[in-house]
Amino acid sequence: MSLVFNTKTFSSDSFGVNAVGYVGPAKTSSTKDDLTLRRTAPKPTTNFSGVSRGLAKLVRTHTLTNALNPAWDSITNVDVSLPVGIAAADVDALCADVSALIASQAFKDHLKKQLINF
Repeated sequence: MSLVFNTKTFSSDSFGVNAVGYVGPAKTSSTKDDLTLRRTAPKPTTNFSGVSRGLAKLVRTHTLTNALNPAWDSITNVDVSLPVGIAAADVDALCADVSALIASQAFKDHLKKQLINF
């Protein structure tokens, strides 16, 4: 099985009970281009239905300039906790907002310039 996004194909490479590892097109023996998807089932209590969790982790090796190391990894985690019973439309809206945030210039400036106050 594979995932395709942003014109890149990630092929499944490892399987666990609640996790799947994928390798991307830039993966080599010395360069990482790895995606991991994990899930955690809700753990309800007598007073709360619980939350389900989903994690997407992307690890990629980059060539560096003006750094002590010639290459190093970037790691991006998207960790989502959703209450049991949330409407599908609310999940879609949440994903749309997160996608827009990550694509925004404010978020890029946050990463590139370490800005947190706009």
